[in-house]
Amino acid sequence: MPNYSLKLLFVSTPVGALGTGIGGGVELSLYNIAQEMLRRGHSLQILAPVGSKLAQLPIIEIPGNRQIIAQSQGRDTPIMMPDNSVLANMWEYARQVQGEYDLIVNFAYDWLPFYVTPFFDKAIAHFVSMGSLSVAMDKMVVQVVAKFPGTIGFYTPSQAATFALNTECACLSSGVDLSLYEFCPNPNNYLAWLGRIAPEKALEDAVQAAQISNIPLKIMGKMQDEEYWQKICITYPNAPIEYLGFLSTTNMQQQLRQCIALLMTPRWIEAFGNVAIEALACGVPVIAYRRGGPAEIVQDGKTGFLVEPDSVKGLVSAIAHLPQIDRSNCRQSAETDYSLEALGDRFEHWFRVMLK
Repeated sequence: MPNYSLKLLFVSTPVGALGTGIGGGVELSLYNIAQEMLRRGHSLQILAPVGSKLAQLPIIEIPGNRQIIAQSQGRDTPIMMPDNSVLANMWEYARQVQGEYDLIVNFAYDWLPFYVTPFFDKAIAHFVSMGSLSVAMDKMVVQVVAKFPGTIGFYTPSQAATFALNTECACLSSGVDLSLYEFCPNPNNYLAWLGRIAPEKALEDAVQAAQISNIPLKIMGKMQDEEYWQKICITYPNAPIEYLGFLSTTNMQQQLRQCIALLMTPRWIEAFGNVAIEALACGVPVIAYRRGGPAEIVQDGKTGFLVEPDSVKGLVSAIAHLPQIDRSNCRQSAETDYSLEALGDRFEHWFRVMLK
């Protein structure tokens, strides 16, 4: 397999500018993969909506109206694009400059990049950031898998299983810069919840568990649905919760590492759950529903607990058993499986296999 430096073009999510948190976990994944590829001597450019900012990474800002978030639409919703779509503009730019790169890497969970794949001369690697959400998207993923084997990558097998695929695809997991996360052996009596504040994340389950356990809950993440948040506040007026907003990695881990556990309560099949490995990197156990990506990250009884999906009672029971967890096991798990080096190895191998 050739070992030359690669020229990579990353095409970001069109739902919002990088650095705003609107893109959720895909923002962190793109950032970490990009910086590791640069560290390894590869060259790259990132196409992203206007206003995008990621420290020390080369971004070409593309104008246009952002795309509607996929998880807010129904399974049978027709494909829709706004006027002057930033998604279309990014891919038109990519088409024009494709000859300058060895490989184009798509981070957008959208129908268009998959549809245009056969019309490009350059190979396109698609890193799929969510599980099955729409009939149209599912069909397009299946078509690309059939026509261009090996070019589709997922986070986890459980995510890949939500698509009707007849062949195995690369499962690439995720990773973080462990130097940014400080291990905390002696936490304070707080719980944490981290993520986009939107219905599919089921924050209300964590709020209810905190209220029953009488342990304060620190909530961090992008406020995506204000009406949903207000409903939670009205429903649980006496819950011991504090919303800290969308924080930088530095400020977030300062709060997270001092907590006794991170609660993960997704109502859907989470493709991965970057917040889980961020918690583990701080030595924080993860209590998650046994569903999707988190169920493949958490080692039940060792780095946290997996509970029955949608069971607040299960969350409360797991919180009571937290003293059984050795927090050093959490950090060790992050160091073994979720370092940037491990992440880079997986993605670099995937890229090179496509190009050999």
